[in-house]
Amino acid sequence: MLRSPIGLPFMQRRDFLRNAAAALAAFGLPAFSACAAGKPAQLGLRRLGQPQPFDFATLKGQARALAQAPYKSHKRTLPGALEKLDWDQYQSISYRQDHALWADQPGKFQAKFFHLGLYFHSPVRMFDVVDGKAQELAYDGAAFNYGKSGIHDGELPAGLGFAGFRLNTRSDTDRDFAAFLGASYFRAVGKEGQYGQSARGLAIDTGMGRPEEFPDFIAYYLEQPAADSDTIVVYGLLDSPSVAGAYRFAITNGDVLLMDIDSALYPRKEIERLGIAPCTSMYQVGENDRRMDWDWRPEIHDTDGLSIWNGAGEWIWRPLCNPANLRFNMFVDNNPRGFGLLQRDRNFDHYQDDGVFYEKRPCLWIEPKGQWGEGSVQLVEIPTVDETFDNIVAFWNPKAKPQPGQELLVGYRLYWGAEPPARPPLAHCVASRTGLGGIIGKKREYFSWRFAVDFEGGELASLIDKAEVEAVVETSRGRVEVVSARPLREIKGYRAMFDLVPPDGSTDQIDVRLYLRSGGKTLTETWLYQYTPPAAGAPERTLY
Repeated sequence: MLRSPIGLPFMQRRDFLRNAAAALAAFGLPAFSACAAGKPAQLGLRRLGQPQPFDFATLKGQARALAQAPYKSHKRTLPGALEKLDWDQYQSISYRQDHALWADQPGKFQAKFFHLGLYFHSPVRMFDVVDGKAQELAYDGAAFNYGKSGIHDGELPAGLGFAGFRLNTRSDTDRDFAAFLGASYFRAVGKEGQYGQSARGLAIDTGMGRPEEFPDFIAYYLEQPAADSDTIVVYGLLDSPSVAGAYRFAITNGDVLLMDIDSALYPRKEIERLGIAPCTSMYQVGENDRRMDWDWRPEIHDTDGLSIWNGAGEWIWRPLCNPANLRFNMFVDNNPRGFGLLQRDRNFDHYQDDGVFYEKRPCLWIEPKGQWGEGSVQLVEIPTVDETFDNIVAFWNPKAKPQPGQELLVGYRLYWGAEPPARPPLAHCVASRTGLGGIIGKKREYFSWRFAVDFEGGELASLIDKAEVEAVVETSRGRVEVVSARPLREIKGYRAMFDLVPPDGSTDQIDVRLYLRSGGKTLTETWLYQYTPPAAGAPERTLY
């Protein structure tokens, strides 16, 4: 069963990266050299070698050179003490505040580093960039508090390296607002301060029935921000068997955190399925899908739907599912305006989780910069048995397969927070519910499945009791009956309901399309669904 190795070891119980690929020395970069350390700029942060001129063009040159050489694995075996750490031991290791990068500078931001260990076997080189020059930061065990890990300062190799980094504000040095850790994964938060879904630099061959490829960020360059700057710039060097790449992140902290990203990709070979701007989430159970509803909490998910604003201007909402088998959807488009995995349901009572606060998990909206051309937004839904597995992946796949020797320049913005910056001008879906169809009080003569979809916003509130609103339902197969659209005054919106009757005995997938209209005018975004009828003998098939 395909699994996506997402999750970062922050404060939440499910934030656990599995099977992270390793990275050590990058082609074209100087090797670790403890003896080359210069004078310490601050306690625990020694520099290696001499400062070298650096900018994004320099990094693109490194990535291009990397792609022209045969790929070499970056995996590294860690010292036994780190290999043997369990989850609690690893979590007890923390970075000391008095060793934070830029702690001795007047700016608004600081950076702290993650230690290697447990599932994090990927030493990532860290560079400080000051006045256009980069200098590598040396690992120093004195910068860490090893807590209850059983490890003592001084027993680990001097050139061990770091696993990743996190960013803090000077006004709150305990809670980070962004973190980069494991393969090419990173996360951020809005004003709610709650981590949730992840993004990553690149996805390769996701959901193809064979092990996907996970590129690594093998080096990060952290540019020291000006004292009055609200933005911090981070550069990343990416490598994998199929591609090398250079990334520039301009990160602006705020109520909705913004990452303005430019990337340059250099394929080593043709890539079958390239995933640009991938976001990864978890959906176990919710009002739409109760297949795994054995937990005491009514809903468990980081996000509840995929939102797309396509190049034609249409807004699409696709509720997420936890399918019985891997499910793949492709939404063909030309120059998309945006897409993302959203957590629209922000009601605590719907989750009842006072430990990880699913209602506070951030939405992630991707806004392309420039023209992306032809391609598709692709959605992969993977079966999961519990919340420790991230099973949802969405990304942009260009129509033309990347070829070796090409330079692919892609820019986009990521928005992290409770509300995406772009919202449908029409009414939007706020809940999708499903259950057994039929009419109460009447004997069921055949199997059907009920859908109840709630919309709010737009013109709906003004139409209640004043205009006729109808639900327009289209399906790829089967028969639709008992269709209605009724006012839902509790949300100042409307509820669309219908039953879907699949062909007798068939378990083939059925695609469903729904929207509301009045007098020929479209009132809502387009609701899309993919329904798979249960097999003969399933419990719901026996209730008639």
